[in-house]
Amino acid sequence: MNTATALTWRDDKQSLTVSLGALDIATYTYDATDEQRESPRPFFHPLRTTAGDTVTVYRPWDHVWHKGIAWSLPHFGADNFWGGPSFRRGEDYKWLPNNGRMRHEGVLEAGLDGGAFHFAHALSWWTQDGKHVVDEVRGIRISPGPDGSSWTLVFETEMTNVSGRDIQIGSPTTEGRENAGYGGLFWRGPREFAGGRIAGPGGASGEALRGTRGPWLAFVGQHDDSCRFSTVLIADDTANAQHPPEWFARSEPFACFGPAPFFSEEVTFAAGATMLNRYAVVIADGDSDQGRLDNLAATATDSLRQQKVASHP
Repeated sequence: MNTATALTWRDDKQSLTVSLGALDIATYTYDATDEQRESPRPFFHPLRTTAGDTVTVYRPWDHVWHKGIAWSLPHFGADNFWGGPSFRRGEDYKWLPNNGRMRHEGVLEAGLDGGAFHFAHALSWWTQDGKHVVDEVRGIRISPGPDGSSWTLVFETEMTNVSGRDIQIGSPTTEGRENAGYGGLFWRGPREFAGGRIAGPGGASGEALRGTRGPWLAFVGQHDDSCRFSTVLIADDTANAQHPPEWFARSEPFACFGPAPFFSEEVTFAAGATMLNRYAVVIADGDSDQGRLDNLAATATDSLRQQKVASHP
């Protein structure tokens, strides 16, 4: 579907919505009010293709802390900024009083420039017991694709450790659960995407890609009702410290994937240090063969070469 139309946006002081013509393609809830056990944090939902198909899900019954696309870290020292129970070596998953919150502090910039929408805001991270551990500046940029059948979201996070101590960032895998290294920018797809196709560079596909390294990964799923296909692709910035990252991805029993920079090895987030991670997410209408995936990945890579959205004030 070709929608060579200008972007517009609106803000209700808790979330913002970006539209392409008359179609709302992205909503970003930047001031989340979820339950503490779900680790309240900003999230993108719904996200829609240019054909109007929704490619995210919010609070699915099996994991109510999964919310569209969200920056989520399950093993941030002893704290959980992912939501839900925490995996502990020798104890499996258990509910702990450790679900942190990412609190919106203020909008830094918002507007349209050069045909793209940009937004930046400041956040503070708080543990469940009230400790202030991170100050963050987060930026997003949304731009229409070159052919009208896709659009791109650039997501960047600049976190500073203000806890006064070093923090080890890991995953369930670093805690002892095999091949479960999720944590980072995480996408949860619609229920009907279960059984869809995970695809990577060079024609690689399937759940065997979980835990492998690569510059990008994609998921192709089919919708109920319309029976159309959609493609979601995420590319890692070459400047990210763990590039190319390992990836967490599942097709069954539900669709999800994302770069997992802390998959198999803990990373020390030193006291006072700043950690920058940037990604490009392409939301595309239709199925994608390898040639199209390569083109979408090139679009994502090009978008990451542009100037950062925001810096610390």
